[in-house]
Amino acid sequence: MPKTQSNGHARRSPTSKANRKPSSSKRPLATSSGTHLGLSEVELAGTIGRLNRALSNVSLLTVKTKKSHWDVVGPQFMSLHKLWDEHYETLARFQDEIAERIRTLGGFPLGTLAGFLREATLKEQPGDIPNATNAVSVLLADHEHIVRDLREAIDACDEDFNDKGTADFLTGLMEEHEKMAWMLRSFLQGDGVVAARKSDQPRIAAYA
Repeated sequence: MPKTQSNGHARRSPTSKANRKPSSSKRPLATSSGTHLGLSEVELAGTIGRLNRALSNVSLLTVKTKKSHWDVVGPQFMSLHKLWDEHYETLARFQDEIAERIRTLGGFPLGTLAGFLREATLKEQPGDIPNATNAVSVLLADHEHIVRDLREAIDACDEDFNDKGTADFLTGLMEEHEKMAWMLRSFLQGDGVVAARKSDQPRIAAYA
């Protein structure tokens, strides 16, 4: 298990000479995708696979965040409504940036709902319209899940696929997910989210 620094990020020990990867001058100059990036077909396939999984998780979380933005009720309506709209915009930006990183490496991003659901490790909660507290908890858990998944992807891209550029790119995404998780966690600390009384909740059918 990699050692961690005080900020919680993984700290990798120096690679021994015996296990050190070949220098860039000895790495393949071109691949069938037409790239000349010093990465083999296997390494490109591995890093693109990790990026498509990250894209799938972000795409699913984008939809879940927008649904919470639409459905929230109660005393914290305005603050949560605005916060989730900001998070939605951030996640939509992540989708574009991840897709462009995949194209930069000569791959193609997933672009169908079926593909996202197949590759994502997040789960949907169809038919469920949670109260404000539970909605915050669900999205917090999703961000934390993505942070953990990205930590593994960062190590894989750096150590297994020799792609330090993608490892650095994913580190930036992970840090932004950590920040959004902190914002959601803050709602649950102290007094937490005040839910509307049952008598104040409109009796409507759940369409999810």
